Amino acid sequence: VDSEDTQYTDILLACTRHLLEDLKDSANPKPLLNWLESRWQELKDLALTELAFDGLSVEAKISQYGKLTANLRAVPTLRQQIRQKINPHTVTLLKALNQFITEAKQNLPAGCTKLAVIADNLDRIVPVIQESNQTNHEEIFLDRSEQLTGLKCHIIYTVPISMLYSKRANDLREIYGDAQVLPMIMVRTKEGNLYQPGFNKVKEVISKRVGQFAPTRSLETDIFESPEALERLCLMSGGHVRNLLLLIQTAIARTETLPISLRAVQRSITDARDTYRRTVQDGQWSVLADVYRSKQIHNNDQYRQLLFNRCLLEYQYFDDEGERQCWYDVHPLIKGIREFKDAYAQLDSQQ
Repeated sequence: VDSEDTQYTDILLACTRHLLEDLKDSANPKPLLNWLESRWQELKDLALTELAFDGLSVEAKISQYGKLTANLRAVPTLRQQIRQKINPHTVTLLKALNQFITEAKQNLPAGCTKLAVIADNLDRIVPVIQESNQTNHEEIFLDRSEQLTGLKCHIIYTVPISMLYSKRANDLREIYGDAQVLPMIMVRTKEGNLYQPGFNKVKEVISKRVGQFAPTRSLETDIFESPEALERLCLMSGGHVRNLLLLIQTAIARTETLPISLRAVQRSITDARDTYRRTVQDGQWSVLADVYRSKQIHNNDQYRQLLFNRCLLEYQYFDDEGERQCWYDVHPLIKGIREFKDAYAQLDSQQ
């Protein structure tokens, strides 16, 4: 889905496409293809095709459905038109999809007993205030919850973290149950010291990625020119795996031959830091400084926005009594930005 412009219809169509493509050999796709065929005359122009649907093979029909959903994402000018055509028929599409799922569950591959769908990247959907004065997040995950929970299989939705800190958090819990928050990998303790178990896990993530292409190479001498280069990259990720991989990707792009130099790592960090500098608004530097000092957040829109933008990171651990403890910190990349340093110095001078 497009993180800048996503609606429930987009999610339903994406789930349908993936299930249809992945399970076409486990169940008869006829219910879904019949649904599409009955609307083909009004949809074929939006799929950018002149093909007559009734003369196509099953594989070709599935391909046409794929083109329609691909255009939903790739061609913004068609997006709203597709939604307008599909929206009145989402109930019947869901019914057809469930018929397909029910049969597929009876013919799963050997060793498989259940079917699960993971709708990933929905946590990246940018919040937009709508005319109704509610957000698009509320429209998708709450107003459309009956449909989102209507698939006859296990399903995991990722959700923007800001929703879990919103006034609708209880509504979300009542509908979907307890959300499983995936915290950052703790590479430093709350006091700022290196947390070796977490640091080792981050290195393990890199090692497994690199191992796919260079299984015999040493991470600290062959892939990176020194342990220092590897350590700096790991710590600057803040334990955020997506950020970690982006930092590596940028460092590799600045490397002609292995190993990755400390200079390339630093350039990667500098580029990412500049992105964060542009992300933070003028009035937010003092908020970040306050969190850096207190390791806690306030539950309001400012803090939720900074969590959503990953300027603030959440960490968790279990104390000696088995209780989950949460704490928050500023993304390590931000700590080197002049505006943040100034805001923290000003806060410190007021103590």
